[in-house]
Amino acid sequence: MAQIATTPLSDLNVVKVEIPAVLQDAVRAPYALQPALSCDSLLVEINALNEALGPDLDVPHNPQNPSALERGASAVGNAATGAVKGAVEGAIPFRGWLRKLSGAERQTAKVAAAIAAGAVRRGFLKGQGQVLGCKPPAAPL
Repeated sequence: MAQIATTPLSDLNVVKVEIPAVLQDAVRAPYALQPALSCDSLLVEINALNEALGPDLDVPHNPQNPSALERGASAVGNAATGAVKGAVEGAIPFRGWLRKLSGAERQTAKVAAAIAAGAVRRGFLKGQGQVLGCKPPAAPL
């Protein structure tokens, strides 16, 4: 509901979602290898990505920390919240133009690209961990 209340402000690009540094790094170089590649160095970066993105798809079910699939299913189940948000968004005249002119649409695209790059980077790093023989979460479970 808090997100719904700030919809007009985010449409005007007044309220922005800050992209974590680890995701900004992933956008710049999703397949970069660290100079001193080790299980410990992979673990540090994977943990940072987990902090920004939430648990990876291979993590067992945990009600306190749902996986990406569980969060997606939960989002689908929140139809009532979506309807309220749609009503608020629909009440803003020329919303599409406002988002485009204010830069909010571009910011939303940047956030989505950072999340995608972070997910790709995490998968890449886990693959490197598997090659090195690391234990999860520095390698797939």
